[in-house]
Amino acid sequence: MTASGGLVVVGASAAGVAAAEGLRHGGYDGPLTLVGGEPHLPYDRPPLSKQLLSGVWERERLRLRAPETYSDLGIELRLGVRATELDMAARRVRLADGTELTYSNLVLATGARARMLPGAQGLTGVYTLRTVEDALALRTALAAHPHLLIVGGGFVGAEAAAVARGLGCEVTLVTDQQVPLADAVGAEVGTMLAEVHRERGVRIVTGSPVKEVIAEDGRAVGVLLADGRVLRAQAVLVGIGARPDTDWLTGSGLSLHHGIVCDSLLRAGDAVWAAGDVASWPDPVTGERLRIEHRTNASEQGMTVARNVLAGPSATAFQTVPYVWSDQYDLKIQIYGGTRGADAVHIVEGSLKQRAFTAVYVRDGYVTAALGVGMIRQLRALRRLLTTRTPWDQARTSLPVTA
Repeated sequence: MTASGGLVVVGASAAGVAAAEGLRHGGYDGPLTLVGGEPHLPYDRPPLSKQLLSGVWERERLRLRAPETYSDLGIELRLGVRATELDMAARRVRLADGTELTYSNLVLATGARARMLPGAQGLTGVYTLRTVEDALALRTALAAHPHLLIVGGGFVGAEAAAVARGLGCEVTLVTDQQVPLADAVGAEVGTMLAEVHRERGVRIVTGSPVKEVIAEDGRAVGVLLADGRVLRAQAVLVGIGARPDTDWLTGSGLSLHHGIVCDSLLRAGDAVWAAGDVASWPDPVTGERLRIEHRTNASEQGMTVARNVLAGPSATAFQTVPYVWSDQYDLKIQIYGGTRGADAVHIVEGSLKQRAFTAVYVRDGYVTAALGVGMIRQLRALRRLLTTRTPWDQARTSLPVTA
């Protein structure tokens, strides 16, 4: 059966909800359909590895909007059914239940999927942290206080380690990096955070790629490292990143390369737009092509796409200062901008020893990011350096740089 979905949003994510809401608030009064592969009302993902995993929140608190919001806005929800095929010539999306939706404009906000180690799929005792089911399954496992082995030295792994230690679990974190979180925050800050984890009882194994999960009778019992060592555990969390959810778009005619390739307006093709974790776009300030898996970016891009769909020839380029945060024990780490690739890090206020500081990241002579731990107000003041792409030599004259 083929139905007219009017303006169709595929992806009941933060970006998808922001786009749908923005279209309504912007004056679009035609049919509006929001398609989601998961059966739940759209929900927030950052709390999965924090409040939901720890049990402080229950799943209902994750909802992005109250249930009645969608009907109040005239948004038809098609949940629990994935999109399987896009025919751009016919302006039609096929869904897994065999139905089809034609569209006047299409917004793609399908997000990303957790990466998995080869051979680990389907093993009992192996977990990821991408969906609400993932988080609840791991939470149930942690209630038995297993020895948890975490593969991956990024934010998800670090946050899960903090939660698991708080629940009384033995925790081992293994990463192929020399310093956990170095990719995200640099070696100096990563070293400080690793010290915090070690003080809280986390065993950290660095510079050690994981070759595979080892299992007995279909249940994970540890991992085999590339150097031949075996680390045993009773549960394994794989936190090695995510990949854009674009498999279903293969052959659609869209350009797919590390996400859906968009122009600066977030337009991916004729009447096709993309937003959130799945969208790759050229930053109008630096020209660098970006794809960002941050909650704030998802909402901003969803709203931008809504505005640009309605604006026609007056559409404007998407520009942002990325923002991400992480909660680990009693520390809140906040970052504006992009830290990766920085060739220098300068502490502005506070100190790593105090574990309360702000820092700026510099690449090719320009400030590219600002990071703060326990200094929210001071960090916010540094954001201005990123909106104007400030040279470091100019910025340092107005900052109380300590290192």
